[in-house]
Amino acid sequence: MSAMGAAVGAVAGLVGITPSAGYVTVGESIFIGFITAIVCNIAVYWKSKTSLDDALDVFPVHGVGGILGTILTGVFVDGLLEGKVDIFFNHVIAVAIVVVYTFIVSYALYWITNKIIKMRISPSNERIGLDRSQHNEIYGLDNEIAE
Repeated sequence: MSAMGAAVGAVAGLVGITPSAGYVTVGESIFIGFITAIVCNIAVYWKSKTSLDDALDVFPVHGVGGILGTILTGVFVDGLLEGKVDIFFNHVIAVAIVVVYTFIVSYALYWITNKIIKMRISPSNERIGLDRSQHNEIYGLDNEIAE
């Protein structure tokens, strides 16, 4: 447990409850936030074991949290708990459509941008650090060494 973990959990819970915030009871909202926080915390842990470049854990918190919140909306808001399976599946289909659309459009925009200007810096610049290599800024101990 850490302060960072608590912050991630709080943000994830808020992201998860956003789709159904005006339609669920207080108890249901706490349940959705709690489950979303746990799942997002697991996603952050799994992401840290990969080589994916997501320094701020945007997808594990906002992406996974939003997906789970949308699906849980289909459970609690006139959905699965009331026996309306079609409402639940509409939410699942909506998530699938958004995921596919977002992937295709983002990939196309990143591809176009990368053709105009390279989005990845060189390994030597990455070793030096972006502050120094890209912005010519020197901070902390490096500043004392430079003087």
